[in-house]
Amino acid sequence: MEKILIIDDDNDICLLLNKFLTKNNYEVEYVNTGEEAIRLLKKMTFDLVISDYRLPDEDGVSLLRKIKIINPDTAVVIITGYSDVRIAVQTLKHGAYDYVTKPLYPDEILVTVKEAIKQQKEQKHVTQTPTSNSKGRSKAQSKKYVTGRSSQAEIVQKHIDLIAPTDMSVIITGETGTGKEFVANAIHNKSQRKDQPFIAIDCGALPKELAGSELFGHMKGAFTGALADKQGSFELANGGTLFLDEIGNLTYENQIKLLRVLQERKIKRLGGVKDIDIDVRVIAATNEDLKETVRNGKFREDLYHRLNEFKIELSPLRERKTDILIFAEHFLQLANNQLNKNVERFEQEVEEKLRNYYWHGNLRELQNVVKRSVLLCQSDSVSLECLPSEIISPDYLSSALVSNDAQTADVTNLKSVSENAERSAIISVLEKTGYNKTKAAEVLNIDRKTLYNKLKAYDINI
Repeated sequence: MEKILIIDDDNDICLLLNKFLTKNNYEVEYVNTGEEAIRLLKKMTFDLVISDYRLPDEDGVSLLRKIKIINPDTAVVIITGYSDVRIAVQTLKHGAYDYVTKPLYPDEILVTVKEAIKQQKEQKHVTQTPTSNSKGRSKAQSKKYVTGRSSQAEIVQKHIDLIAPTDMSVIITGETGTGKEFVANAIHNKSQRKDQPFIAIDCGALPKELAGSELFGHMKGAFTGALADKQGSFELANGGTLFLDEIGNLTYENQIKLLRVLQERKIKRLGGVKDIDIDVRVIAATNEDLKETVRNGKFREDLYHRLNEFKIELSPLRERKTDILIFAEHFLQLANNQLNKNVERFEQEVEEKLRNYYWHGNLRELQNVVKRSVLLCQSDSVSLECLPSEIISPDYLSSALVSNDAQTADVTNLKSVSENAERSAIISVLEKTGYNKTKAAEVLNIDRKTLYNKLKAYDINI
């Protein structure tokens, strides 16, 4: 029986999940705090952890990091309120498998649990299997690349077709959830290496202490816990493609080792003395500005230039509105297969809401919304009632439209009321977008220069 640990300070949720998952043949433990969870994780091994993002003593990111240090193979699913989706998306950067939003639905939880444990076992099998060519191929082919119709999507497709036949290193940039691994897969599947392994490593999820071992392998006795020789990802990907997601999270020491690999095409296992020849194409991805990271001294400039033989930039979903429904239709079919349903389409109102939503989590958030909508759908088409309330009525401006400042202003002075409301609206949107001026300007439907002028005029200091 697979073991699951539930972490939530709401005891009712713990009891309900315990009962439901036990009925579905999982062995379940539950605790109410991060401290209790860490104590239990050090004693027992779990296949999956389901944790609330907000705990009395921890937040989702800090707890996730600790879990990955104790047992990197444990899959983690984050529970979050829908208003925390933008925060929850950040947990994906640190190695969470997925997040589910409240209220919790049993069918949705069960699908997520099964998929998370299945992926965790597949990844573990790849890293433990010396001859992994067939596994590498199946992983690459399992990720279907969906082509959009927007001008941005057409450019990306041209770049994939252009770069795939070569052996050049590639950096893929874009926000979390824009599909960087799918693009890497598409490059691999169009290359001459398509019949060889495709191995994906999330550098953001690798504990610093284990990153070297995961990438380059180790010899028995190289460090405490190294009970046998182990191949690293470069050896497993030999002849094929190694995808390094969140490359900016590599330690300086491992950046030096990676640079040597790219220059000399040789690796050395931790604790080893023999060089091992490898033939691997490296595709890296990041949602950071690596140039800025280089300027700050956190990423080696020579490694950046070695990786950046070709760059593909993925635009946020909100900038590709013509693609939203294409992806939504794709996710609809995936959800039907996962949930054993037969929903055929979205109603027109729903399509309009999907097109106009901001999509902080990009494709990942869209997929989650579509899956939950299919789960709730009781007919052959997704209606407005199936969507989360935050999609139906985005809250960027709602709190600002009737602000306290506007209510207390002199109602005989329309200019004063208008300015107060506008100032509150700008502050509200800045808060909602994490004080990102570019995003705030997009939401407010003004250009950046206008926003800067209004910040100055209203004395808003950020």
